[in-house]
Amino acid sequence: MSKRTVKKTMAVILSCIGALLVIAFASLLIISGIFESPKYWEPWQKTYSQKFDDPRIRLIAHGILSANGHNMQPWKIRLDKEDPMVFYLYADSDRLTNEVDPFARQMMITQGAFLEYVNIAGDELGYQIAVELFPEGGYNEQKLPESMKTKPVAKIMLTKDKPRNNPLYDSMFLPDTNRAAYQSTKLTSEQINQLETINADANMSIKIFQDEENVDKLGSYAMKGATIEADVNRVMQESQTIFRANEYQKNKYRYGFSVEGQGTSGIMRHLIQGLVTLFPSMNSGKAASDLFIRSTRTSVDNTPAYAMIITGDNTRSSQVKSGMLYSRLILTAHRLGFVMQPLSQVLEEYPEMKEPYSSIHRDYAAGGGAIQMLVRLGKPTKEVPQSMRRNVMDLIAGE
Repeated sequence: MSKRTVKKTMAVILSCIGALLVIAFASLLIISGIFESPKYWEPWQKTYSQKFDDPRIRLIAHGILSANGHNMQPWKIRLDKEDPMVFYLYADSDRLTNEVDPFARQMMITQGAFLEYVNIAGDELGYQIAVELFPEGGYNEQKLPESMKTKPVAKIMLTKDKPRNNPLYDSMFLPDTNRAAYQSTKLTSEQINQLETINADANMSIKIFQDEENVDKLGSYAMKGATIEADVNRVMQESQTIFRANEYQKNKYRYGFSVEGQGTSGIMRHLIQGLVTLFPSMNSGKAASDLFIRSTRTSVDNTPAYAMIITGDNTRSSQVKSGMLYSRLILTAHRLGFVMQPLSQVLEEYPEMKEPYSSIHRDYAAGGGAIQMLVRLGKPTKEVPQSMRRNVMDLIAGE
C-alpha cells in the first residue's frame, strides 16, 4: 500500500471518528433535553407572582423560593374560603425524608424559611403580615404524619398597607445555596456584627466562627458527617430516589436534586445529564458516595467561615423560628456579598450519626440548646444556577 493510500485511509478513518464524536455529542444533548424549556425555573422570575390576582397566592409564589431540606418543597397551603386575607401553611407529610430527617426537625426549619420569605414579600407587595404558629395546637408526635395533615404550622393573616421597600427583597431571587469553592476572604467585625444581630429572639442566637481552630474543627465535623452519611445506604438511596437526571424529569417533578446543584451549568450540564441518563450507575452506589465525599472535601478546604443557629430548646416552634431566622441570615449575607451552604449531615439524628451529633453539641451548645443549622459562609468564586421550583398552584389544597 502506497503512502498516499495510507494517508487517504487515515483521513477517512479520522473523518469517521470525528463524525461519530459529533453524533455522540449531539445525542447526549438530546438525551439531556437541551431543547426542553426549563419550566422549573419559571418561579424565579420576578414577574411570576404577578400572574395571580389573589394576593395570598402572590405571596406564596415568593415563599416557594426559600431554602428547604433536600429541595423537597414540603409546603401545603389551604386558602381560607371565608376570609380572602387569610391562609394556612401545612407541612406536607407526603414529602417527609424519613431516613435523613427521622424527627422532622429539618421539615420544621423549612416551614419557617417559607414564612420569612412571605413576610419580606409582604412589604414589597403592600401587606402587613401577621403569623400565628400552630394555631390549632401542636402535633401528636406519636402520629406525626397524620397530625401534619390536620394541624397547620401557621395561620397567615394579611392587612392591606402601603408598599414598603425591603432591602432583603431582591436577594430572594438569588440561589440560596452555593456549593462551589469560596474565596479565602474573612468577614470584617462589622459584617459579623450585622449578621449576628439580625436575631432579636432571646431564645436563639447566631454564631460565626472564622478563627483557624474553629474552622478546622467544624470542617472536621462536616467531613465526619459526610463520611458517615455516604456509608449509610438507606440514606444515600433516599437522595438518589429524588435525583432528576435530565430536563424531562426536572420539568415533570420540579423538586429534588439535579446536576446544577453542584454548580454545573451551560453545555457541561447537558453533557453530564446525558451521561447520567444513559449510565445511571454514575450517580448511584459507591460512585455517588465517593462524589459526595469529594464534594464535601472541596467545600471544607475552601471555607473561610462557618455560621450556626442555636436555639435554647428544640420545640417545634423553636425549629420553625430558626428557619425564619435562617432566611434572614441568607438574605442579609447576600446583601453583604456572601453566599452559604448548609453542612447539615452532622446535625442529622439517625442512629449512625449519634456520636458526632452529640459531640458537636457538647462543643458548641453545652448549655443544653440545639444547633439547628450549620452552614459554611464566604465570598463566592463562581455563580451557580437556581434549583428547581414547583408550580405554586401545586401547593394549594384542592387545586
